[in-house]
Amino acid sequence: MKKLYKPWSKLAVVFTLLSFTSCQKYLEEYPSNALPAASAITDAGTARAAINGAYARVQSYYASSYPTLGTITTDNVVFNGTLSQYLQLDQNAVTPDNAITLDVYQSIYRAVNTANSIITYVPQVSDPNLSATEKNTIVGEAYFIRALGYFDLARGWGGVQLQLKPTLNLDDLKGIKRSTLEQTYDQVLADLIKAEELLPEDAATRNRAQKSVARALRARLHLYRKQWADAETYASQVIDNRKYSLVKPYKNFFTSPFLSQESVFELSFSINNRNSYWNLWYPSSLGGQYTLKPSPTLIAKLTNPNQGGSRSALLAGTGNNVYGVLYNTSSTSTDPAYLIRIAELYLIRAEARAQQNKLSQALSDLNTVRARADVPASTVATQAELLLAIEEENNLEFAFEAHRWFDLVRTGRVGAVLGLTNTNYWVFPFPYQDVLSDPDLEQNPGY
Repeated sequence: MKKLYKPWSKLAVVFTLLSFTSCQKYLEEYPSNALPAASAITDAGTARAAINGAYARVQSYYASSYPTLGTITTDNVVFNGTLSQYLQLDQNAVTPDNAITLDVYQSIYRAVNTANSIITYVPQVSDPNLSATEKNTIVGEAYFIRALGYFDLARGWGGVQLQLKPTLNLDDLKGIKRSTLEQTYDQVLADLIKAEELLPEDAATRNRAQKSVARALRARLHLYRKQWADAETYASQVIDNRKYSLVKPYKNFFTSPFLSQESVFELSFSINNRNSYWNLWYPSSLGGQYTLKPSPTLIAKLTNPNQGGSRSALLAGTGNNVYGVLYNTSSTSTDPAYLIRIAELYLIRAEARAQQNKLSQALSDLNTVRARADVPASTVATQAELLLAIEEENNLEFAFEAHRWFDLVRTGRVGAVLGLTNTNYWVFPFPYQDVLSDPDLEQNPGY
């Protein structure tokens, strides 16, 4: 079950500056499990611990809640449990007190606030054990994490409050009005530019931000903003990096030991830091809750050789007990959180090229992804047909990842595909207690 939160819980960002500090007694205005960041980030060790804590914050919402928002709200996944918060998402009838949207919203702001602390205080650290290069890398990673957080907030809630400084007390939150969606995306872009400037060129790791990771998120951002030429440019930069390639067969990217050449950015878990998301997908006979179930429509597509091809490996079981196995390490709970795969960059470039009427190039990118999945090449001819083919390829390629809902919203296709014509409900409600406690937070229309 999801955690219940007290009415002041959004403002709990005040008390969750850093997750790496020890439990000691301090003045009343600080909780026992955290230090004010100015005191906490003082040397190389605490700077490194701070950025690890920031990644942990991102893990906390990508391990379950955020991918759920992108899947159960669509035609790919149906509700198969008993908890009302999932039923609301499945029926696209979300209330402001929904526990899942609440968890995601607050968790993202915790990640943002930790990033704010790093951006503010790490440059002030004077420690011979913290080189200028490492300091830049840590700060660059923080800019990337803040960019990711605000991007994820924007595509879920629209324009949001932009908190760009560490929150040390409740007064720091006063007077921050909601920005527009475009202003929020402007901030994401500014942070990505800064991140790319500071981050190192690509190393072997795939679970830390590097220049190509910032470029990949920038390609996605430009796609959402319909800046087609920029989306094509940044997608190409990542595709042209020999570090990344589509792996074959399809299931190889989600098979242990993970971190395959497919992955541009994924978050790793371990037996000491578990990702138990498989539990929501697996049937009770295998120890799961079976709350999230592949829809009959999706099952038919994935098992059709001309549509799903080798992506049928996402499914297991038979009859009425088919279940998803993207998250499959039930014995160890070490599945990664998949944030950016190289397949997405091909499809970003395909869509951007199609929108610019570069149809043959767009079709080539689309068929590169289809070929990896052992699906026959597409032969669609018109721009409209090609854009729909790319939409469907995204649908199948990322069936259980945080894509489908957000793709349909950004393209304005929610009504046509899901029958949800009231655009008020194409964004999620801000949590009731946050609106109640913060007069500067205006609720989305319709809620």
